[in-house]
Amino acid sequence: MSERPWYKNQLIYLFTAVCMCMHVCLFAQDTLLKKKTIVFATPDTNMLKMDIYGLNKDTSKRPCILFMFGGGFIAGNRDSKNYTAYFKLLVSHHFIVASIDYRLGLKGKKLGMFNTKPLQAAIGMAVTDLYSATNYLLANAALYGIDTSKIILSGSSSGAISVMSAEWEKCNATITASALPAGFNYAGVISFAGAIFSTSGKPSYKTPPSPIMMFHGTKDKLVYYNKRNFLWKGIFGSAALAGVFEKMKYPYYFERVVGKGHEVAETPMVTNQADIIWFIEEYIFKKKRYLVDVRFNDLDAKQTFTQSAKDIYER
Repeated sequence: MSERPWYKNQLIYLFTAVCMCMHVCLFAQDTLLKKKTIVFATPDTNMLKMDIYGLNKDTSKRPCILFMFGGGFIAGNRDSKNYTAYFKLLVSHHFIVASIDYRLGLKGKKLGMFNTKPLQAAIGMAVTDLYSATNYLLANAALYGIDTSKIILSGSSSGAISVMSAEWEKCNATITASALPAGFNYAGVISFAGAIFSTSGKPSYKTPPSPIMMFHGTKDKLVYYNKRNFLWKGIFGSAALAGVFEKMKYPYYFERVVGKGHEVAETPMVTNQADIIWFIEEYIFKKKRYLVDVRFNDLDAKQTFTQSAKDIYER
């Protein structure tokens, strides 16, 4: 039998190599978000679960993003497809992602400007659950290869309110924050349409917060962009908090998305991926003390989420 011409052999080798590369790439995409699900707490008979992404055989310690989903404290899922691109981004940069359940304290409750106790209680429960998840990760850091000095909080909407509140309580050494180990600090916070509920006026910090990144639509009617308060009590959104950070020279990055609503609770996870990685590398890893305040206005983009807090909680 005659041998194949040399160029045919070369084409076969090349074809085989391309197929193998395609197989590896497809396999990598399929396995990038393989997760391990555990139960990290059982408060009030609730079984709270955590999805952990990015685990591998590498024993080196890596940063961890501790994420809380959005849903107005009445709905939402820790593994919603809306967060897939964000989780893939973080895992591809060698971060571990821990996406958690938390108790939904406003389910079935009515809320108004003069009836804020349910909201206060819901935030309190969510922060307590976040601290429980933090303690689980600290206790099992060696098992998952987590660098405990680089645990970064991130959240969307009600999850963003929770992570912003958790950092605020930690800095003010509240009773709730005493659940965390002495000397522990979060490395940073990434908030998508977040806020802080305060009963003592505009939030202040006894100790400086970790670097904070915020995205917020200027026409957000669900989680207020600036603030909505009566006397000392109210919700203080990203714009109000940026004013505090600017005055006190606390490192922060704030993108004001002009003309957009509550869709900004999710869109930056896709459209601002490079900014998010830059923030982590510059503010958290390199410890740069930047004050960045950006107005972004896409004249061709439409507001897609127009519901207000009244539409959802006062009906």
